[in-house]
Formats: sequence, C-alpha cells, structure tokens
Amino acid sequence: MTDVQGSTVDIPTADGTADAYFVHPGDPAAARPAVLLYMDAFGPRPRLRAMADRLAAAGYTVLVPNVFYRHGRAPVVPLPDFIGSDNRAGLFEQIFPMMGELTPDVVASDADAYLTWLRSRPETDGDPVGVTGYCMGARLALLTAGSHPDQVTAAAGFHGAGLATDAPDSPHLLADKITAELYFGHADQDAGNPPEQQARLDQALTRAGVRHHAEVYTGAGHGFTMADTEAYDQQAAERHWSALLDLFGRNL
Repeated sequence: MTDVQGSTVDIPTADGTADAYFVHPGDPAAARPAVLLYMDAFGPRPRLRAMADRLAAAGYTVLVPNVFYRHGRAPVVPLPDFIGSDNRAGLFEQIFPMMGELTPDVVASDADAYLTWLRSRPETDGDPVGVTGYCMGARLALLTAGSHPDQVTAAAGFHGAGLATDAPDSPHLLADKITAELYFGHADQDAGNPPEQQARLDQALTRAGVRHHAEVYTGAGHGFTMADTEAYDQQAAERHWSALLDLFGRNL
C-alpha cells in the first residue's frame, strides 16, 4: 500500500476558520487529483481519517473538513468509540440543530473556501476535483456539484438523506447546473431517503441530462460505510469503494 501523509489544517472561510484533515500520497513532489470528502453527521474522527487515508493510498489528495466548525474544532460533539442504539439518540439531540444550519447558501460559501484551498495546494494537480459524501455529506456533495460546476468533475453520495425532498431548496433542484458525473449508493429501506425521493432525484438528473448512476444496496442500512457504528456492512462498504474508485478513475 502507498504511504500517505496526513495532518490537521486550518482553512479560512467567510465565517471563520474550518479545521480539516488533509492527506496525500507520501511523495509531496507529485501533484495528485484532489478529492473533497464530506463527513457524516458524527464528523471527523478516526473512521473518516482512515477512509481518507485509503483514498490517498489510491493516488488522491484528500480534504475532510469539519463542516460544523462554527461550533468548534472537531470533535464538536464528544463521541464514543462505537455508535449504537444506546447512544445514537443522545448524539443526534446535539447534532440536528447544527445540521439545520447548513443551508444551501452556507454550503456553497463553505465549499468555495474548501475547493479554493484544496486546488491551490502543491499536492494537487489544480484540475476540477472529485467529491464524495456520507449520510448528510451526500447532500453536501450534491449541493457542491450544483454550486460549483466548473470545479467539480465527479461527485458521489452514499446512504444519503435529504437529496430530493419537497423543500424549495432541495439539492435535486440544482440538477440543471451540474456538469459532473454523479453516483449514488442508496441504503435499502432508508427512512431518510425513501424510494419516492430516489425516483425524484433520478428524474431531475435525467431531465437535466446529467451523467449519473444510482444503485440500491439491498440489505444495507443507513450508514453502511461507517465501521464505528452498528450500521456498518462490510460487503456494502467494499462495494462502495469499488464504485467510488471507478467513478474517480474515469473523471479525475
């Protein structure tokens, strides 16, 4: 496996300073394709850093921002080593209000800061980037593809929620602005992303002529890529890696 170098970095934004995990292949002289990895609701932690490391080992320079930075540095909410039914509800009591603050305008502003910083780094090739997001991060990835079409060439979302709702600011309404190729790995029987919303997303992207592919991971629950939660499904997680690397391999 390729050696990687990771560190915590600070990124100036319109609203302050976002802390982030930044990792790239061990040879700093080699400029690599860039990837913006959006966290799930539990935020930057060992699991997400390990996922970023795996992408870096595959040849990418990766940034994982703490999108809740307005409330402090990660971990904004103290986390147990394992997230399960006994502690999940209590965690979300603290997390839901912060999630609600991530409006499309806020996400677009933050994405501008993340992408500008990432593409300016000598460890990146300066070309349009890939984006991937998990749970709520899938929504952020879709919003970023829509708000920065000239900077995002591929975007993926896994076990996402809130992608195609009835809300007037639902991410799917940006479909006609997207130029990236998209991939979605939907969790089976996910209450946050029911079949009717999956269909609405597909219809919007198809009408807009967006290159995209979506699959339902049968038997996998919401959060299936996260090994530090009870939702983890190893088979589905490995399937996600194959799909993600294939998407980035074609476009970055």
